[in-house]
Amino acid sequence: MSGKEGQYVRQAAGWSDEQYADARTYLEHRARVVAELGPRLELGDEVLDLACGDGGFGEQLLQLGLRYRGVDSTPEMVGAAKQRLAGRAPVEIGDLNDYAPSAPVAATTVFRAIYYARDRRDFFRRAASYTTGKLVFDLNPRQYPLEEIVADLRAAGLPSVTLRPFFVPQTRALPMPVGALLRLAERSGPPARFALRYRFTYVVAASRGV
Repeated sequence: MSGKEGQYVRQAAGWSDEQYADARTYLEHRARVVAELGPRLELGDEVLDLACGDGGFGEQLLQLGLRYRGVDSTPEMVGAAKQRLAGRAPVEIGDLNDYAPSAPVAATTVFRAIYYARDRRDFFRRAASYTTGKLVFDLNPRQYPLEEIVADLRAAGLPSVTLRPFFVPQTRALPMPVGALLRLAERSGPPARFALRYRFTYVVAASRGV
């Protein structure tokens, strides 16, 4: 077992609260971005969340009236997610490189885990095969060149790509006015793109388009 896998096993219970300084604010904002970015999700649409961890994100998507299906490769995380969601959504064991749902889903999300794809283009192609609406994931542009990601998405049959800066910090809780200003700054165009040279991430929504 690798050090990272061991960490997941040890911290499965309470993972979201440990990973985020203000888990509710962070995941609520992420859920709204997922629902709105690219093709908009409608009430009752199903979201497949690969590498779902303890299901903390699922709680926020369910509150938006969406259906949720969590998948994680760590049995301890799956157990924690099932306990957290208490029967409100299915959670399964599966590796994002190999998993496919039994029926198509409206959206597939992969947060803090895209680097686990053994072959990124193949993963995008596989996700596109069972996703009717959009694939949504986070991206550090200082780690992965945007032009390479867009090329991989287009090769996988997802040519319509929409980017949204995401400025809510993961490890620091902010006063409400500061958090509100950062969320507004996500839509500031050139200043937001400039900030992304140094920190923060994009949320990427890829779809087949019209």
